[in-house]
Amino acid sequence: MRFILKSLVALSLLTAPAAAESVDLELVFAADGSGSIDNDELRLQRQGWADALTSPDVLTGIKDGPLGAIAVAFMEWGGPSSQVLIVDWHVIRDEASARVFADKLLSAPRGATGYNSISNAIDFSMRLVEGNAHDSTRKVIDVSGDGPNMNGRSLEQVRAEALAKGFTINALAIRRPGSGRPGGPGGMSLEDYYAQNVIGGPGSFVEIADETQPFALAARRKLLTEIAGTGGTTRHASR
Repeated sequence: MRFILKSLVALSLLTAPAAAESVDLELVFAADGSGSIDNDELRLQRQGWADALTSPDVLTGIKDGPLGAIAVAFMEWGGPSSQVLIVDWHVIRDEASARVFADKLLSAPRGATGYNSISNAIDFSMRLVEGNAHDSTRKVIDVSGDGPNMNGRSLEQVRAEALAKGFTINALAIRRPGSGRPGGPGGMSLEDYYAQNVIGGPGSFVEIADETQPFALAARRKLLTEIAGTGGTTRHASR
């Protein structure tokens, strides 16, 4: 009988779910990998996020948090059926852990296809957070893109679901150099479209990257704001 009890205890320890690792922030980078983004632009986005995550000021911001760690994942989105996990969840607490994530991001192949389902990207990002092995008081989906939502689930509905679950959605509007087009529908600027239809939750904001404010600068500023949890308003990135 004693042997049986010991065996049951051992089995319960083996099968019990692992305790979630606590971090200051769970952050999904939801980057535009749709057909409007060519390979050079895709590389520019990935390099911008990699550089931002490994920058000294961002690493200092992470270390200054109550737990000194954040959990990040990177996905790229295209059409309604094309959401690709590029780098799975990593805990970032220092330069070494940030560099591991950045190296994986820069070396991963392209995967997303089709055009602009921001709604399905948000839905996918929610499920990434809900299924991870981390726990935090702040859950952020960081959407970057160069155009509006075109396909997939209702953006209004998905956004409402995310906000009801306590997510914050931020956005980075990429203004294409020399395109001469506003980016949003009906002549609306892309940043205004994102502000009205995409972002939401505590401290949500839109950052802008364009000819005068490069993507790498906008990404770093955006990441610093998200790590600090201070929030913001629609704005250009600034030096």
